[in-house]
Amino acid sequence: MQIFDPSIFPILAADGLTNGAVYALLSLSLVLVFAVTRVIFVPLGEFVVFGTLTLAALQLGRVPGTLTLLLILLGLAALMDAAGHLRRRQAGRAVLTLGGALALGACAWALTHWLAPLKPPLPVQVLLTLALVAPLGPLLYRTVFQPLQNATVLVLLIASVALHLVLTGVALVFFGPEGSRTPPFAEGNVTLGQVTLSTQSLLVMLVSALLMLALYLFFERTMPGKALRATAVNRLGARLVGISPSTAGTLTFTLAALIGALGGMLIGPSVAMTYDSGFLIGLKGFVGAIIGGLVSYPLAAAGALLVGLIESFASFSLSGWKEVIVFTLILPVLLWRSLATRHTPEDEE
Repeated sequence: MQIFDPSIFPILAADGLTNGAVYALLSLSLVLVFAVTRVIFVPLGEFVVFGTLTLAALQLGRVPGTLTLLLILLGLAALMDAAGHLRRRQAGRAVLTLGGALALGACAWALTHWLAPLKPPLPVQVLLTLALVAPLGPLLYRTVFQPLQNATVLVLLIASVALHLVLTGVALVFFGPEGSRTPPFAEGNVTLGQVTLSTQSLLVMLVSALLMLALYLFFERTMPGKALRATAVNRLGARLVGISPSTAGTLTFTLAALIGALGGMLIGPSVAMTYDSGFLIGLKGFVGAIIGGLVSYPLAAAGALLVGLIESFASFSLSGWKEVIVFTLILPVLLWRSLATRHTPEDEE
C-alpha cells in the first residue's frame, strides 16, 4: 500500500475521468438497450474489444477477423428473413433479401481487402472499423434476440451470457491471445495549472462529452429518438401507436455497437486489449447502469464516472484490490434498490 501524496490527486482524478467517460458511454448504452428490449446486454464489452483489435489489425495492414464474423451474421440473418418470406409465400422478397445480403457482403469483403493492405490514414481506418463493427449489433439482435423478444428477462439474460461466451471465443480465434494497443489519435501533452495531461486523454473526454450531447439531441429532437423513448417508457403503448418493437430493437443495438466500437478505439492507446478484456470493461459500465437503476441516464453516467475515479485512486494505493473495491460498490446500491423500488410484473408494464 502506497502513502497517498496530495500532489498526485489531480493526475489520478484526470485518469479516472478519462476511463470514467468511456464507462459512462457504455452505461448509457446498457440502460438504453435494457429499457427498449429488456435485454441486459452482457456482451457490450465485446464491441469495445472488437473496436480496438480491429483497428489494431488494420494498423498492421491485416484484414481483421471481424469481417468474417460480419459476413457469417449477415448470411444467417438473410437466411432467417428469407425463410420468413417463404412462409408467407413471398418468394420474390426472399430472393431480393438473399441478393441484397450477397451484394452487401461482397462490397464489405472487397472494400476491406482493398483498404487493409494499403494502411490508409488513421481517419479512414477508424471509419472502416466502425463499418465492420457497428453492423454486428443489429445483426446479433436479428439472429439472437429478435426471435426471443417475447421471452422473459431471465431467458434474455441467459441468451446474453451465452452470446458473451461465444463472442469471447470468436475474438480468441480471430485475434489470438496477445494483447494489442492502438496509436493515440493525438500526440503531445497539455498543461492545465499544475497538471500535465496527454492530449489523448483530453480527446477521450471531449469525444465522450460530444457523444453524450449527440445522444441527448437524438432523443429530444429526432423522431427515431422519440420513438425509442416511447418504447422505453411503455413498450405496449408504443406498439399500439405503430412503433415496431423490432425496428426499435435494431436501432438500439446499432447505437450500442457504435458506442462500444468508439469506446474501444478511444481507450485502445491506454489499455492493452486482449480477447477477454470485454467482460471487465462492460461490467464497470454495468455498475454505473445499476447505480442509475437501469432507467436513469444521468445517474448511470454519474455512476460510471464515479467508477472510473474509484478505480484510478484504488489502482494507486490498493492496486491489488482495485477490482474488488469497484465491484463491491454494486452491493449497497443493489440492496438500496431492492428496498426502495416496487417490483412491477412484466405483464403490467
